[in-house]
Amino acid sequence: MGLEDEIEAIEEEIANTPYNKSTEAHIGRLKSKLAEKKEKLEKQQSGSGGGGGYSVEKHGDATVALVGFPSVGKSSLLNSLTNAESETGSYEFTTLDVNPGMLNHRGANIQLLDVPGLIEGAAAGKGDGQQVLAVVRNADLIVFVLSVFEIDQYDRLQKELYDINIRVDQEPPRVTVRPKIKDGIKITSSTDQDLDEKTIQDVLRDQGYVNADLNLQENVTIDRLVDGLMDNREYIPSITCVNKVDLIQPDYKETVDEQLRERDLDPEEVTFISAEKEKGLEALKDRIWENLGLIRVYMDKPGRGVDWEEPLVIEEGATVGEAIEKLGGEMEERFRFARVSGPSATHDEQQVGMDHVLEDEDVLKLILRR
Repeated sequence: MGLEDEIEAIEEEIANTPYNKSTEAHIGRLKSKLAEKKEKLEKQQSGSGGGGGYSVEKHGDATVALVGFPSVGKSSLLNSLTNAESETGSYEFTTLDVNPGMLNHRGANIQLLDVPGLIEGAAAGKGDGQQVLAVVRNADLIVFVLSVFEIDQYDRLQKELYDINIRVDQEPPRVTVRPKIKDGIKITSSTDQDLDEKTIQDVLRDQGYVNADLNLQENVTIDRLVDGLMDNREYIPSITCVNKVDLIQPDYKETVDEQLRERDLDPEEVTFISAEKEKGLEALKDRIWENLGLIRVYMDKPGRGVDWEEPLVIEEGATVGEAIEKLGGEMEERFRFARVSGPSATHDEQQVGMDHVLEDEDVLKLILRR
């Protein structure tokens, strides 16, 4: 029996086993074995040249992946938002390769990737699915693109991403494990656990830990525990947009809203667009910016004043030192101090050091040694 057959058999057994307290440990071991075999298969495919993903070099201040099933309008959306020229059509699989484009918004250069339309079973390799999803793993933000007539596509997209170890809108589990030479498995926890100690130990052993100290900082489920022990998970935030709203009657919007709520999506936080008619695109650009967690810092350049046209775009929470690192050159070695005006400063031209945390629309002046 090959790895793929073993994976399928384990998945079938999990699906057919009712979950209750008496089966919890058994299901836990099955899920742990499933994760281990999927990781082994992934390594095999990468080593043999399969599942390696399309080659897309990252550019700009951040990378955003447009994810959706065929013919939801991703190519039209990319063309409307950027300078890309992605082929569009009303039939499936128009996009056969990953098409990048650059969105310029609020001074940031945001790379958008129109990945080929996913199909059900993509994570298992159908329709070049694993290669497509490998591109998504490198994104800073996922934009789910849904058709207004097929909101249920969201469920299938989530499953395909989950099956290739992308955890959407999740924080990494607060689980740390430290292998040791002897004394078996010791578990410490800062909170009560619903899982019993034997189940937790069994999961660790299935992942190859015989002697280890495990520290849990949250009440873990089996899935969260397994994720915390694996190093091939990606945790990526997402937003959702609903396309083709120009094709529905106003009274159908209530039906769409209800379908979104059934999936824990707040209609107020979903962006309704028409890529074809270029409606709702400014709101979508703003949502992308807000969810990337970027800030703009305007540089006060010697002899030239403040550059209001091209801000330095860095991550929220970045320090003066990290801003200097992005600027590059020899400034770090020549740095004396900086002057900051704006939201992060207590007064204009406040003198600060490398550790000062910057905020959106600060003005930064670097004082360097000659």
